[in-house]
Amino acid sequence: MDVHVPRSVTVALRTHGADIVTALEDDAAEFGDDELLDRATVLQRVLVTQDQDFLRIGAFRMADGHQFWGIVFAPQSLAIALLIRDLELVALIGEPYEFANRIEYLPL
Repeated sequence: MDVHVPRSVTVALRTHGADIVTALEDDAAEFGDDELLDRATVLQRVLVTQDQDFLRIGAFRMADGHQFWGIVFAPQSLAIALLIRDLELVALIGEPYEFANRIEYLPL
């Protein structure tokens, strides 16, 4: 979970049984965007973010064949309740490998 995602989202998802690692907990809060995506890949974790820079980074990586474990992007204008609902579905129903080398965009 990127530092741009509110802590309340992490707490709510964990309450519902989602296995989440935040950048802060992983001592990666100060990492640059590329480095954070690389770290998520090493951990075999999908990176959840509200930082639009990751849309560009993910697109570049897909275009040049650079592997990454996946990005789930949620616009900052998405209501917290909807963000929690959508991420709960992603976390509890999807398998992380299903997101490899992809960007999933959560709709408004």
